[in-house]
Amino acid sequence: MGHIAYLRRKETFSAAHRLHSSYLTEEENKELYGKCNNPNGHGHNYTVEITIRGEVDPHTGMVMNLTDLKKCMGVAILDELDHKNLDLDVPYFTNCPSTTEMVAVFIWNNIRKHLPKGKYELYEVKVHETDNNVVIFRGELTSTEDVP
Repeated sequence: MGHIAYLRRKETFSAAHRLHSSYLTEEENKELYGKCNNPNGHGHNYTVEITIRGEVDPHTGMVMNLTDLKKCMGVAILDELDHKNLDLDVPYFTNCPSTTEMVAVFIWNNIRKHLPKGKYELYEVKVHETDNNVVIFRGELTSTEDVP
């Protein structure tokens, strides 16, 4: 019987955005998002934690090689989001607000595309917008069909 372990790696990136929904009026956006709806936007230094769940390989002693996870996070997160305006530079956010929740979903989808095959799976994406504001996404979906 093998051992299951959780492997976690952190990266940080800086990005700008404006909280604004095309589904709401200008007044509704201002009321909902407040100062974060500023037309000139604002920025964050995000910290992202990626957790991989898998069996510890009895021959290597690893769930996966951390070098591979570092490369994956570089391509899937840093290349896509670091020093970008999320609303203008990342096509994913053309049709959905660039909230931290949606940043976590974007990262989840992108990590899954770039994660090397192995006896492990993406378990969790944790995005720290600030020290106090954190979103966790584990790939769970509702039955809502209007999901970006």
